[in-house]
Amino acid sequence: MTWMFYAVVAAAALAAADVFVKMAAGKLPSSLATLLYGGVAFGVGLTWYLADRARGGLERASAAGIVYALGVGFAFSAVTVSLYGAFRAGAPLSVTSPLVRLSGVIVAGLCGVLIWNEPLTPRYVLGVCLAVAGVYFIVTR
Repeated sequence: MTWMFYAVVAAAALAAADVFVKMAAGKLPSSLATLLYGGVAFGVGLTWYLADRARGGLERASAAGIVYALGVGFAFSAVTVSLYGAFRAGAPLSVTSPLVRLSGVIVAGLCGVLIWNEPLTPRYVLGVCLAVAGVYFIVTR
């Protein structure tokens, strides 16, 4: 499968996660909701790890890789906690989710250009400008 397939699945899963957070916010403590999210993520990761191990498909793990993977966990936990807080405070899904996602896209894209020297083309610059405009128009309505 191509990377685009995985990207589309990830985008759909992120959208579903936002909808589920909005639906759950205010119906249980945010701390319990985050614990449940973490438990599911742990269960999926453990199952995947054990399946890889059973097939003998485990690769070596570097210390840097472990630190970066922990960073992913902390980052997604912060996203989850923040979204629960925003939705509990009454944030509209139609504004909050695009604001968070598009802002993240802009920052991640800039990191790719500035840190990993990915190409900065006129088309890319136009896309970033449109994303910034999109965030502006969504938030200001």
